[in-house]
Amino acid sequence: MDDSIVQPSHVRRSVAVSDWKLVLSTVSAFLLAALMLVAGVWKASDPISASIRLHQALVPAALALPAALALGISETFAAVLLLVPRYRRWGAWLSALLLIAFIVYIGVNYGALRGEECNCFPWIKRAVGPAFFIGDLVMLALALIAGRWAPPSEGKRGAAIVLGAVCVFALASYGMQVVKSGTVRAPASILVEGKPVSLEEGRIFLYFFDPECTHCLFAAREMAGYRWKGIRLIAVPTARAEFAPQFLSDSGLRAPLSSDAAKLREVFPFGDPPYGVALENGRQIAAIGIFEGNEPRATLRRLGFIE
Repeated sequence: MDDSIVQPSHVRRSVAVSDWKLVLSTVSAFLLAALMLVAGVWKASDPISASIRLHQALVPAALALPAALALGISETFAAVLLLVPRYRRWGAWLSALLLIAFIVYIGVNYGALRGEECNCFPWIKRAVGPAFFIGDLVMLALALIAGRWAPPSEGKRGAAIVLGAVCVFALASYGMQVVKSGTVRAPASILVEGKPVSLEEGRIFLYFFDPECTHCLFAAREMAGYRWKGIRLIAVPTARAEFAPQFLSDSGLRAPLSSDAAKLREVFPFGDPPYGVALENGRQIAAIGIFEGNEPRATLRRLGFIE
């Protein structure tokens, strides 16, 4: 009788356990890859918007854009590695490192960020709080399970090619955004203090703000001290417009108010204010989403909008 037909019971149990672990590792990898891919591709394809959201999460202005690109590349790269069995363990450990670093960062800044939107994933609203850490710990558990029972990774050259492709995608997306920003045209006119005002002539700076946003108030106070060079400054409240006059009074910023925030945001989409758009003869020549440190002073001075 062929001994290979009948296997000892302990061997059958070992095979069953191995199969169970492999299935759990694969399912965990695919679930985590889906989350990492959404987060990574969003940042890599729109690094400018991602940098603004990172800045709102207390990342210094000078580091926001490099951080957005680095995170977009790292998260997308980790997701692709998770989807390929031969690279899965590497993808799991990279994902785990990213999640641990993120949890630590939020923990260190928890007092300042509590209650704020995480902005980690597009379309998903997650406020920083206890539930936020639970969600990230679940993702960390998926990474550990995927890595623990995945087969050993191999093929460094192939992984390097994947990383290079992701880097090219991220940098190309950034370049396209920079080029596209110079072709965006403002609406022909908007309502300012109840009257139509053309945006197609001269140099104009649109300042979008929330009257209840302290960051917007500090930015407006900063700009109130600028020496503008023949620029038409228009303030655009994005919410609670009834409080806008008091906001301008408190900030000292002298600018007429426009009620066409929705119309303008269809052309100039952004997340949370403060946000600024510099126009020349109706064409956008700069968009400013960071108001900290040397910004927006440096950009406005480079454009010749202020002395």
